[in-house]
Amino acid sequence: MYGILNEISSLPLAFGGASISGEGAGYGFGQMSEGDALSLLNYAHDRGVKIFDTAPIYGFGLSEKRIGKAFKNKREDVFIVSKSGVTWHENMRVDMTNDPIVTQKMLEQSLRDLESDYIDLYMIHWPDERVDIRKPLEVLAKAKMEGKIKAIGLCNTHIDDFNKASEIEKIEAIQSQLNFFERDVTKDILPLVVEQEISFMSWGTLDKGILTGRVHRDRTFDKSDCRSWAPWWKAMDKESRYKVMDKINPILKDHGYTGLDLALSFNLATEGCSTLLCGARNHDQLDGILNSLERPLTAELLAKIDKVASES
Repeated sequence: MYGILNEISSLPLAFGGASISGEGAGYGFGQMSEGDALSLLNYAHDRGVKIFDTAPIYGFGLSEKRIGKAFKNKREDVFIVSKSGVTWHENMRVDMTNDPIVTQKMLEQSLRDLESDYIDLYMIHWPDERVDIRKPLEVLAKAKMEGKIKAIGLCNTHIDDFNKASEIEKIEAIQSQLNFFERDVTKDILPLVVEQEISFMSWGTLDKGILTGRVHRDRTFDKSDCRSWAPWWKAMDKESRYKVMDKINPILKDHGYTGLDLALSFNLATEGCSTLLCGARNHDQLDGILNSLERPLTAELLAKIDKVASES
């Protein structure tokens, strides 16, 4: 593999900062005390994780603040990723915009919340059809010249935006959804990152817990978990995925593997995917992810499971 993320870490893993921000509301996955969050972040660092991904919408700033607090005394030892474009009003109503004025404001706030003079990789969070992406890229290019960000990336992007953004400044990483059930990026974005030799970071790697089995038909969520209220979660066809897991879990078990092993192996076996973004909620979950990285499924077993899933 290649790209900035692989230059930073030989471990193909980034810590997903949405996992530590639940009680802050916004996009998060349940309650976690500040003490537990800081302990988990430092434990991840001690276990060799160098890349920590966050965004202002994760806990309405709480994720960034906790990452900033955890690493302010060892800032050079970690690689922090944050984003602009998903902001909110005083009433907590979320607004998605790439207005360059908002981009500048969000960048400055993130620097304050992270207690850092710079952000290693700063990304446009989502495309915005109302704003030519070259406008916020001009803001980020200036910030890069000033040393406030070290590299620029795009999340959830498409080819047209990538090409326009590249007119202004080098795009060094792309982050998009990729997992066993969500493969759209294999049609266009992943061939692009291979061609351009840039890093790709997968979010949704575990499909919000469906692939690992932590999310099942009877699972309930507390109010600080976005899966308890988010329209996109309620509208998602989860039952079809549960049925697929019902069929492939026995196969995995027969071969000594788990759904977590499948999730990580599938993404790492997908050409162009260099870094897996995974959110852990405690030390044991993080240990499980790190251990799973050391036991990939064979290509033959992946193909067999993929065939069973496609026939379901």
